[in-house]
Amino acid sequence: MQANPADVVLIAGNHLRDLSLLRWLHLSHPKVAPVLLVDNCDRDLVVGAFRAGAKGLFLFSDSPLRSLCRCISSVARGQVWINSQQMHFLLDALSQVPALRVVNVKGKPLLTAREEQVVALVADGLSNREVAVELGLSEHTIKKYMLRIFDKLGVSTRVELVLYAISNGESRSAEWLPGIA
Repeated sequence: MQANPADVVLIAGNHLRDLSLLRWLHLSHPKVAPVLLVDNCDRDLVVGAFRAGAKGLFLFSDSPLRSLCRCISSVARGQVWINSQQMHFLLDALSQVPALRVVNVKGKPLLTAREEQVVALVADGLSNREVAVELGLSEHTIKKYMLRIFDKLGVSTRVELVLYAISNGESRSAEWLPGIA
């Protein structure tokens, strides 16, 4: 629970696809708690709104107007305002991992499934040691994977690898391979 109440900002939009205002508000005023007001929403809007920094998503079509006061009060106290369907959208998005589909000119994948896993975990901010624990491998094995990945993708630092993963990634269901090197 938040010690000091947050300032709540309401942003109205219907099928708001451009979340740049929400993102700007979140980055330039991190103590402000934005609530997006919409008539209807889909999975992409819900996930996009919370990724852009929303602390609440108020759906007029499912909630009476008097619930808006409860929404504002809850968000001001540091809580998140979200309905069950929207929560399922977010949980589904969390179970997705970034996946690299890097192929050569003949369409053959450049990275193995395990290498793609390593890249996804590094892109999530895990250290080599944390990746090793997650995959049940040694830290030395992860270092060897990283060197092979760097070589295959033509990058030389973790930062370059993460930027590559972000710009070339797509979402897919999490598939964890057994901890076999």
